Amino acid sequence: MSALVHRSFGDPAEVLAVEERPLPQPGPGQVRVRMLLSPIHNHDLMTIRGEYGFKPELPAPAGTEALGVVDALGEGVDRLAVGQRVAGGAFGVWAEYYLADAAGLIPVPEGLPDEAAAQLVQMPFSAVSLLHRLDLQEGDWLIQNAANGAVGRMVAQLAAVRGLNVVGLVRRAAGVDELREQGIERVVATDDDGWRERVAAITGGAPIRVGVDSVGGSASGDLASVLGDGGALVIFGAMASGRVEVATSDILFRGVTVRGFWGSAVGKELSPETRAQLFGELFARVTDGTLTLPVDSVHPLAEARAAVEASGRPGRVGKVLLRGA
Repeated sequence: MSALVHRSFGDPAEVLAVEERPLPQPGPGQVRVRMLLSPIHNHDLMTIRGEYGFKPELPAPAGTEALGVVDALGEGVDRLAVGQRVAGGAFGVWAEYYLADAAGLIPVPEGLPDEAAAQLVQMPFSAVSLLHRLDLQEGDWLIQNAANGAVGRMVAQLAAVRGLNVVGLVRRAAGVDELREQGIERVVATDDDGWRERVAAITGGAPIRVGVDSVGGSASGDLASVLGDGGALVIFGAMASGRVEVATSDILFRGVTVRGFWGSAVGKELSPETRAQLFGELFARVTDGTLTLPVDSVHPLAEARAAVEASGRPGRVGKVLLRGA
């Protein structure tokens, strides 16, 4: 079977290559899945560069989320059936076939499109888990940067259904229009010197309880500066910098706290009942159109370089997907 593999850490467009590998055989509790579609996430590319919290042994496969069809069952698997569509996470899904723990796979309901189901588990589940973890109350205010990124859009859409107020920050004015076209309002471009005043006008002076930072660097400090006293800055990602730059005065005199959110770790802490409840919320929101999961482009495994380049294109709207067997 064909699989994307990298034999060194580096630029994914340069080090990823298609190789032929033996068809994997599922062990106890595992299933073999025929991959249909798999999104390219930032953390996938960081892993290939050797910059993520998980560093695989080389030569390494790649990809962590996919939609597929169950192709073979390992011993003891009775909750899934051959031919069933499933979504979920496993390492090395950028291949025609991959192995996954049966317990971690999510059966995909009829009527849910493949392109939406392929993206459902990691980013949307991280977004809904984040909102669950923040424990905000209806009417509370939240601010986030990278509001026109995939997670930013999801947080805004899911938060609105929960009755939360969200202000989004983008780095350019064009991002405001992009989000407005998707029905997402209350967006401010930080290339305007008066952006803090615009945020205050939107909230009407109400305290902002939480800031979600997906950028890092000075952008972290920008978020902290507009939080209410005692607010929390939650580090979700680090698109621009591996450092968090927050003014000492915000922490010392205004009681702003800083903490991290790593979806992979938080997901493991959730009870099965809570996981089921949150996935049920996602299924409902995708089905009724409240949560939109746009796709930028779809590429076969053999076009990995083009797919990676498309994923890094500024202003991209929607995920780039790899197509399997």
